[in-house]
Order: sequence, then C-alpha cells, then structure tokens
Amino acid sequence: MKSRIVIPQAAPEAYQALMNLEKYIATTSLTSTHKELIKIRASQINGCAFCINMHTADARKYGETEQRIYLLSAWREADVYTEEEKAILALTEEVTLISNHVSDEVYQNAARLFDDKYLAEIILTIITINSWNRIAITTGLRAV
Repeated sequence: MKSRIVIPQAAPEAYQALMNLEKYIATTSLTSTHKELIKIRASQINGCAFCINMHTADARKYGETEQRIYLLSAWREADVYTEEEKAILALTEEVTLISNHVSDEVYQNAARLFDDKYLAEIILTIITINSWNRIAITTGLRAV
C-alpha cells in the first residue's frame, strides 16, 4: 500500500479533539467490558483489523474470555452475554450501520436498561470507535 496521510501530523488540533473524546470515555462509568464489546463489535462491522486487534487485546487484559470474544460476531445466537450486553450490542450495530437508522425497539430497550447518563456514554463510545475505525481504514493503519 502506498503511504497515506498521517492525521495527527496533518490535522493535530482535530486529532486532539477526538483524543479528548476518547479520554472522556475512559473516565465514564461504563464498565471496561461494555467499552470493549462496543469497540470490538463496531470494528468487526467496519472491517477495521487494526482496531479489532487492539481492542481484543485490551478486552483480554480486562478479563474478557476467549469464548466471548470469538462469539461476538454471532452474539444473538450465543448465551454468554447478559441482557444489558445484548442491548448494547444491538445499539452498537444500529448506530454503526446508521443508514438503516436506529429503530425505536433497539433504542427503547437500551433506554429501559440504562439511565440517561450511561446511555449517553454508550452512544458516545459507539460514535467514537466508529470515528477511529474510519481514520484507521482510510489512512491504511495495519494490524501487526
């Protein structure tokens, strides 16, 4: 692959703004499990090998099991995720595939399970990982 733009060098202020959002997410009340499930699932949907590699490693560090990581792309057919995790994964998929819109059913299910602050943190985490996926894929970051 030919060399591509390096966003932090070309647009450092914009990159820093996204980093600040990532720093905010690190301070939220979201559990490490919830954060990493969001980041892995969105990255799978987007086909971002760089982010899948990073976040599966992070998930393992936080105690996530191999089984749950392997089953994540088929979470609907797996009985290893909680009701809350399934709501988060459904919302992650619909926000990531936003052209299909976020259904009232998926949104209301998440809203029923989480308070407004936690739900906002979930949504912001989904949006942020989708931004990172797009930067990594567009600029040619590779998993090693």
